[in-house]
Amino acid sequence: MRASTLITTTVLTTVLVACAAERDESGQIQTAGTLDAFAMQVGDCVDDWALNATEISDVPGVPCADPHDNEVYALFDLADGAWPGDEQVDVDADRGCYDRFEAAIGASYEESILEYLPIYPSQDSWERVNDREVICLAYHMEYEKLTGTVLNTGL
Repeated sequence: MRASTLITTTVLTTVLVACAAERDESGQIQTAGTLDAFAMQVGDCVDDWALNATEISDVPGVPCADPHDNEVYALFDLADGAWPGDEQVDVDADRGCYDRFEAAIGASYEESILEYLPIYPSQDSWERVNDREVICLAYHMEYEKLTGTVLNTGL
């Protein structure tokens, strides 16, 4: 009995992870599933994944009405050109997310209960696929689940 439960759970988990997140006609995620990191949009809600990974291709997208870990509040591209180095990309991505925080959230970063995390290109994606996009994620600074959007909430 226990082995069949484990197999069923494994199969169900594999099916859920393998399914793509579905969007409605307005672009909002309606059904949880895998979301292409290169197709993320402002307002997308996502759960945590292996944040220590050096390359990210998919993330677990969820409807914002469901409890979730993060929300995309801004997207922007870094300046074109040769790879500026890990440290410079980190600085530029961090500054860009900080500069966009208040306009997106409705409160200054210093007054907010939210923290931000920039996700930015690796040297490999910069050089191989011309990736310049930075994804700015907001999350609760005490790691509490978010429910609903954080955009323009003043949180």
